[in-house]
Amino acid sequence: MQIDLIKGHGSGNDFLLIDEITNAYSFSEGERAKLATLLCDRDSDLGADGILFIMNSDQADGKMRVFNSDGSEASMCGNGLRLVARYVCEMKGLNEATIETMKANLKVSEQKDIYPDVITYQVEISPVSFLLEDLPLKLNQANLLNEKISELSQELTFTALAVPNPHLISIVNTEQLQSGVQKVISEKVNNPNELFPDGVNVSFVKNLAEGSIYVNTYERGVGFTNACGTAMSASSLVTCLQELNNVEEIVNVYNNGGRVQCVVHEDDENYSIDLIGNATYMYQAYVDVDLESETFSVSSKEEFTEQSTYEKLQADAQDFLKKAGL
Repeated sequence: MQIDLIKGHGSGNDFLLIDEITNAYSFSEGERAKLATLLCDRDSDLGADGILFIMNSDQADGKMRVFNSDGSEASMCGNGLRLVARYVCEMKGLNEATIETMKANLKVSEQKDIYPDVITYQVEISPVSFLLEDLPLKLNQANLLNEKISELSQELTFTALAVPNPHLISIVNTEQLQSGVQKVISEKVNNPNELFPDGVNVSFVKNLAEGSIYVNTYERGVGFTNACGTAMSASSLVTCLQELNNVEEIVNVYNNGGRVQCVVHEDDENYSIDLIGNATYMYQAYVDVDLESETFSVSSKEEFTEQSTYEKLQADAQDFLKKAGL
């Protein structure tokens, strides 16, 4: 089977895009998982955090399904959604669109460049739930808002929420961020455990200045990642709840892959977040895949020129973090 794909990234969170709208591909659920583990292998000729399958929808302009590099399916992916938004909008000649995801139909739109000549899209992150049963998190309480979990840490406090991916977020200082405790906690809650039966994304958040935060995320099914779009969105919301930032105002979110912007909206204690950032294409490739033997070869690869421009944004972000002591 020959597959035409594009590799792209949002804030360094990289994906392979497979178009099922204009191509005659049809995959079983098992084949999608196999493709993800095979093509996303970092030791292969491709490698990525996951695959974005772009599909027709009978209720939106397109549909996104996300498979992580371990073959598991994610209900949502903010960085990936920006890439799907770009692909669908450019394919259909739209400036804004609606994309069907597992839990909701989400609004997306092209935006002015977040950095000179960096193609930028805004995507809606919702629904938001603070009910522990929606993660799920097995505690004898309805929600967890800036509280300790004794099984995980005697020092840190956590907020749990689903957006709709499950997130566990702790606002930390520089010493805690660099201590290695995030890795210990993340591995505990993403291996068999009594608290999070389905695992959870774990983010440590450092407040940098008014309107600026740093987010480091251990992503369920992936591990530590350059950036996680839903984690950055959820983290922005948590900082607003703790009055470090304000709703309806831009929060600059720095990560190991660059920088995005988030705007938290509140409507009668119901929240949604706008995630604004790059949707950068790296290359287009044709791949010959044999799923039976679990092998593939890249028959051709054509590089785009967008990455060099994005690297200027990334360098500026890294310089900012360095000055902030990170």
